[in-house]
Amino acid sequence: MNLTPICLAGPTGSGKTAAALAIAEFVPLEIISVDSALVYRGMDIGTAKPSREELAKVPHHLIDILDPSESYSAAEFVRQTQTLVKEIQARGRLPLLVGGTMLYFKALFVGLSAMPQADPELRAEIDADAAVRGWPALHADLATLDPVTAARLAPNDSQRIQRALEVIRLTGQPMSALHAERSEGVDWPLFSLEPQDRDWLHHRLALRFKQMLDQGFVTEVRRLRERGDLSLQLPSMRCVGYRQIWEALEDKHLGVKDDDRIAVEVYERGLAATRQLAKRQITWLRSMPERRIVPCDGKQPVAELLAGLHRLLV
Repeated sequence: MNLTPICLAGPTGSGKTAAALAIAEFVPLEIISVDSALVYRGMDIGTAKPSREELAKVPHHLIDILDPSESYSAAEFVRQTQTLVKEIQARGRLPLLVGGTMLYFKALFVGLSAMPQADPELRAEIDADAAVRGWPALHADLATLDPVTAARLAPNDSQRIQRALEVIRLTGQPMSALHAERSEGVDWPLFSLEPQDRDWLHHRLALRFKQMLDQGFVTEVRRLRERGDLSLQLPSMRCVGYRQIWEALEDKHLGVKDDDRIAVEVYERGLAATRQLAKRQITWLRSMPERRIVPCDGKQPVAELLAGLHRLLV
């Protein structure tokens, strides 16, 4: 059997997890998660993390590997994935990369630039400067130092402005120059679960977000917030759904309400953010012409996936 890694992408709610588990019934494989939220422990409901039963059916990787107080990068994902692929192939199994974090897929396909690792002390200095001067002022600084990167960032995009300034201070070079020095990417087949009817996906997302709230999503975020060491400055708490619930819990106008009341308050905001995420994911996918589209709202998407995989594996 050909053990060249296979990639399965798609917007949130497109059925990637179910499709991957169905494929595993016919092909000996191990799943590598391509999801920037599933890496975090204790974030289960809002990330639609596979259940214990689902995780037990087939080996999964890059799930529950970090505490929400930690950060994770595309560079770390690529390095870990390259190692995992070799290990899985050595076991005679197919590496199946499944997820919706398109930045990670793009880092794999295009290659990595020589970016430095994050420096917590330097980031704290930049945050302190922003607290005094504001992120638009730091964006103006960035426009002088790295106009190419600044031009594609909004003046209040704190996370990316911080990273761009950090890179300059650590390397003495603008991020745009380092992006030009990329390592070689991979050429792995990419299947993409995409809806033919956007309303089908919107309806599915509405049902799923309501189900998350019914399962205790607000309680999950409340417990994370009560730890005391997390904030909206962390990538984990900026995940879709988590951010909206966190903000609702902090909203003084809402007062101290029970979780059911908060769930009602946050539903529309959380659903809108989820739909925007799906829209961005689809836009990313459309920039990848090499992908093989499988309609997730078709009659038999899994059967179509299996047929495409069969042609590649034999």
